[in-house]
Amino acid sequence: MKSKIYKIISLYSFFPFQEKLIIDLKNKLLEIENENDLSGLLIFASEGINGTICAEKNIIDIVINLINKYTDYRNLNIKVNFSKKKVFKKLKIKIKKEIVTMGVPEINPSENNGTYIDSTDWNKLIKNQKTIVIDTRNHYEVSIGTFQNSINPNTRNFSEFPKWVDDHLDKHLEDKESTNIAMFCTGGIRCEKATSLLKKKGYKNIYHLQGGILQYLDEISKEENLFEGECYVFDKRVALDQDLEKGSYSICHACGMPISIQDQKRKEYRKGIQCHLCIDHFSDDDRKRFEERQKQIDRLKVENHKIYKD
Repeated sequence: MKSKIYKIISLYSFFPFQEKLIIDLKNKLLEIENENDLSGLLIFASEGINGTICAEKNIIDIVINLINKYTDYRNLNIKVNFSKKKVFKKLKIKIKKEIVTMGVPEINPSENNGTYIDSTDWNKLIKNQKTIVIDTRNHYEVSIGTFQNSINPNTRNFSEFPKWVDDHLDKHLEDKESTNIAMFCTGGIRCEKATSLLKKKGYKNIYHLQGGILQYLDEISKEENLFEGECYVFDKRVALDQDLEKGSYSICHACGMPISIQDQKRKEYRKGIQCHLCIDHFSDDDRKRFEERQKQIDRLKVENHKIYKD
């Protein structure tokens, strides 16, 4: 029997999205999921759409055609990847205030944002001595891979980024008028919103990497690649390597942080129960609960393996 190949599509777009259309699109997508093997996470808000979907190619085509109709065929900033396994359990659709939460309602990325820089020009820009490079992702994402010499704001979530800008950005700027500010993220959405914030605050020469790290790794040869490490993704794969294949990281199911193969060899590590990052964060009762959960997971795996063999 031929094994399935799943097509994984990451997408986002900032545009005025009417509530009636949001609810209608959500219902139609759930109908498709009900009859097909469609999974992923989509976020809808009045400012646009954001998310990742996973299915076989023919189902992906149906979904993208539908989304195109509801978004008036706007640029969805699509990144494509493939996997032999599903990277989500099911389809989740969330309706929120923002498609990526920053908490600054007065900005409008669909009308006011920085200059897109494609992958080839990105290398030239970040090598320029008059450029500072800012990673707009969370600290745990930065820890497993980033661009050479980029600034790590060390945020736990994107909503902390505006405070970092207020408290620290000026310290990195020798000259506000001539310094280039280049920002990047996984797929382009966070750095695009970050450029809108900086423009609102009066900063100049603001740029963001079009399509983010995922598009950059897809388009730039290994010889020219300035990204070091792996790229964190918000699905079962955890991180992608330079070839956009599943990387070497997994998730600690106690704290949700990415852990490397080396981390799993540390004495603190107990699968599904704790890692070196969270050993002091949970009580003994918590760990007993995690242990029982892990036993159930292991038991199910054994049972499923027996069924598959039979």
